[in-house]
Amino acid sequence: MIHKSAIIDDGAIIKEDVEIGANVVIGKDVIIEKGVNIGANSHIEYATIGEGTKIAPFAAIGGEPQDLGYKGEKTGVIIGKNCWIREFATVNRGSGENTYTKIGDKCLLMAYTHVAHNCILENEVIMANGATIGGHTTVGYGAWLGGMSVYHQHVRIGEMAIISGASATRLDILPYAKSEGLPAVACGVNAIGLRRKGVDKISIDAIHKAIRILKSPEYNTTQAIEVIQKEVETNEYVNKMIEFIKSSKRGVCIKSNKDAFKTGEGFDE
Repeated sequence: MIHKSAIIDDGAIIKEDVEIGANVVIGKDVIIEKGVNIGANSHIEYATIGEGTKIAPFAAIGGEPQDLGYKGEKTGVIIGKNCWIREFATVNRGSGENTYTKIGDKCLLMAYTHVAHNCILENEVIMANGATIGGHTTVGYGAWLGGMSVYHQHVRIGEMAIISGASATRLDILPYAKSEGLPAVACGVNAIGLRRKGVDKISIDAIHKAIRILKSPEYNTTQAIEVIQKEVETNEYVNKMIEFIKSSKRGVCIKSNKDAFKTGEGFDE
């Protein structure tokens, strides 16, 4: 059902069983897959909305990136299946010819969240109210971003990480960990989140041991990784954590605030 007050571009592709509320604006280059529900006063342009996704009133998807380098080139947004995008959430399209901002399946973007240009969210990411991620940020599978938390551009947030509300970071966030503060320092394992995603107890215990070693004042990060590889029964999660740290370009926020900034690289102030 499409409300009579909705404004829809002639080129928009709208599949079956789509509901579009009052005063919705559907602009250029939009594809709405079947079963999508779009609440009143939402604005969508240059976007593909995946099957079964719900968009609450006043959400804005596909607007121009907040990037001074953007010159009007053709870009877009791709949103996966069965997402829920709440009131006043914003998802900007990519910056740079033929680039995209991408959101995976079953993601929840709560009210007032902001996903900037060229970000990538893997499946089942949750962003609580007011969480904001800068351009080119990547968010791993099943990560939970607390309310009013803020992330610098080009940051990587590891899979199944959880970050407390009102935290902020310019560094990468360790996967499988609980992080909090300014900057958001790893402070333990996200045991509840891991169990909910089906990770077994043996694997969780190994992750916990690896994080304790990484945070130990006895070792720097390189030394800690060597100790983990010798003393911890590694599994796919511990191996992914080590690879995440080794591949970081900005540094990973593991220890104290002071130590976190010392280990950071690639700041572009």
